[in-house]
Amino acid sequence: MENSFPVLYISLLLGLLAIAAIVIFRQILKTRRTESALTRLQNKLAKEKGTAQEYYELGSIYLDKKLFAQSVNALQKALKADDLPESEAAVVYNALGFAYFAQEQYDLAIRQYKDAVKLDPKYVTALNNLGHAYERKQLTAQALEMYDQALAIEPQNDTAKRRSDSLRKRLVPSAEAQKG
Repeated sequence: MENSFPVLYISLLLGLLAIAAIVIFRQILKTRRTESALTRLQNKLAKEKGTAQEYYELGSIYLDKKLFAQSVNALQKALKADDLPESEAAVVYNALGFAYFAQEQYDLAIRQYKDAVKLDPKYVTALNNLGHAYERKQLTAQALEMYDQALAIEPQNDTAKRRSDSLRKRLVPSAEAQKG
């Protein structure tokens, strides 16, 4: 009985270390994959014109690395590429909007999100992003409208529910203050 506690403690410690090692190993593999894709794309696109998919992939990697200016450049090239299917253009516009949003260029972000929604009116992520950009611009009514559109398409959308509820709570006290 006295020897069981140290054995249990060491077993638990070894288990935690094994889990940590697995998590670290997976992160290293993911990082290596991303870095090799980044290098491959940069080298290829420096030498020759790429496809819309390649520019989008490069722009997405830049977004993950928080290199927003480079991301904007790559995503704009994806939009200008001849081989961009219209069905995928909305995703590129949304990513471009995200890059502008991250740089606090809200007007440019709004324009890109609107283009994404124009191409795919049921693109809930773009509607949520557009609502968030409107919030940052203090355009509460427009933001609420976007979240409501997202909820009409996807009623269980947590982001739209949470943001919509938050905006409504902010609007209600101001409406009550005006009555009094």
